[in-house]
Amino acid sequence: MHKIASPLLWVPTGYFTMALGYVMLTSVTAIMFKNLGMDNGRAAQYSSLLILAYTVKPLFAPFVEMYRTKKFFVLCAQVAIGAGFAGVALLMELPGYMSFLMAIFFALSFIGATQDIASDGVYVTSLDARAQSLYCGVQSLSWNIGPIVAAGGMVYLSGYLHTNVFGHDPAVFGPDWIDAWRIIFLLVGGLTLLMALWHWRTMPQGARAADTPTSVRDAGRILLDAFVTLFQKRGVWRMIAFAFLFRFSVGLLEKIGPFFMVDPASKGGLGLSNEMLGLIYGTYGLAAVLVGSLLGGLYVARRGLKATLFVLCCAINIPNVAFLVLALTMPSSLVLITLGVAIEKFFFGFGAVGFMIYLMQQLAPGKYTTTHYAFGTGLMGLCGMVTGVISGHLQEMMGYVGYFALVMVATIPSFLATWFAPFHHADGGQPKTKPDSGAEGKAVPA
Repeated sequence: MHKIASPLLWVPTGYFTMALGYVMLTSVTAIMFKNLGMDNGRAAQYSSLLILAYTVKPLFAPFVEMYRTKKFFVLCAQVAIGAGFAGVALLMELPGYMSFLMAIFFALSFIGATQDIASDGVYVTSLDARAQSLYCGVQSLSWNIGPIVAAGGMVYLSGYLHTNVFGHDPAVFGPDWIDAWRIIFLLVGGLTLLMALWHWRTMPQGARAADTPTSVRDAGRILLDAFVTLFQKRGVWRMIAFAFLFRFSVGLLEKIGPFFMVDPASKGGLGLSNEMLGLIYGTYGLAAVLVGSLLGGLYVARRGLKATLFVLCCAINIPNVAFLVLALTMPSSLVLITLGVAIEKFFFGFGAVGFMIYLMQQLAPGKYTTTHYAFGTGLMGLCGMVTGVISGHLQEMMGYVGYFALVMVATIPSFLATWFAPFHHADGGQPKTKPDSGAEGKAVPA
C-alpha cells in the first residue's frame, strides 16, 4: 500500500487549480470579450452564462461518485481544461471564432464543475475531521490565490502584452487584442496541464462514501430524496429567499464594475488600462476581501450569527455606493479609485461570511447536510448568473450613474430576505461533517 503524500503537496495546488479555471471562465472572459470589442450587454451575458454548470453541479455530483476514483475525475478534468484553454488560443485565429469559443467555454465550465466535485471529494474522504479543520485555512487561502493569478496577473499581463509586446493602442477595443489573449490562454492551459501532472504524482485516490450510489437509478433516488427533505424543512422558502437574494446587488456589480474601470470617459467610464484593472481588482481588491473575510469571521465568532446577520447584510450592500460616487465624481487619481474599490471589496468580504455560516448552521443540518449546503451555494450561483446576464443590458440602457443608482435600490431585497431569515437551529451549532453522496460541492467564492 502506497503512503499517502502530505496534504500540503496537493491541497494548495488542487484548490488553486480549481479557482484558476473558475475565475478564468466566469470573470476573466468578460474582460476578454470587452477587449475584443463586444458591447457590455453581450460581454456580461456570455460570461455569466458560464456560471450555469457550477450552479447545477449538485444535480450531477452523485453520478460522479459512481465511477472510478475521485482522483481519476480530477486528473481527467484538469487535462481537458488545459487542452481546452490551449484550443481556445488556437481557435482565435479562425474567422467567426466566437461561436467556437463559447461552445468550448461552455463545455469547459461543466468539466470545471466536475473537477470541483471530485477535488472536494478527495479532500473530504482522504482527510479525517481533525485534518480537514487543520487544512481548512490552507484550502481557503489557496483558492483565493487563483483569482489573484487570473483576475490580477493574467489581466495585467494581457494589457502589458497588448501594449508593450505587440505595440497596439490599449484604449482601442477590437481584434488587435487577440494576440495578447492567445498567449494568456496558452499560459493558463499549460499551467493547468502541469498541475494535472503534479496531482498524478501527489494526490490520493479519495475514498468512496459509505452511501455511494451503485447505479443511475440509485443516484437519482438519492438526489430526489435530498430535494424532498430540503423542502420539508421548516421555513425553507424564507431560507431559499435568503440564499438567492443576499448577494443580489453584488451580482449586479460583478461584471459592470470592471467594465466601468476600462470604458473610456466618453462612455462614462474611468478609462483604465488592463494593467491597472488587474492591479486594482486582482491585488488590492482581493487583499481587501481576504482581510474583510478574516475580520468578519472573528466578528461572528465573538457575537454569534443571529445577532450580527443584519449588520453583515449592511456591510455587503451599503458600501456599493462607492461605485455611484466614482461615477458621479469621475476621479483621475488612481489612489482614490483604488480606495473606492478596496472599501467595497473589504466590506463585501466582511459581510459575505454571514452567508456561508447561515447555510452551514440553518439550511444544511439534517440527513443530507453537505448536499443541502451545495443547494444553497447553487442558489447563490444562480443569482450571480441571472444578475450577470441582465446587468450589461441594463447598464447600456441607463448609463453608469443611473445603473449604479439602481444597484443601491437593488439592495432592498437583500435587506428584506435577511430580516426575515429564520433561525431554527442553535446559533453557533455545527452541522454534521459526514459527507453524503453527491455532497462534495464547494461554495463558489466571489
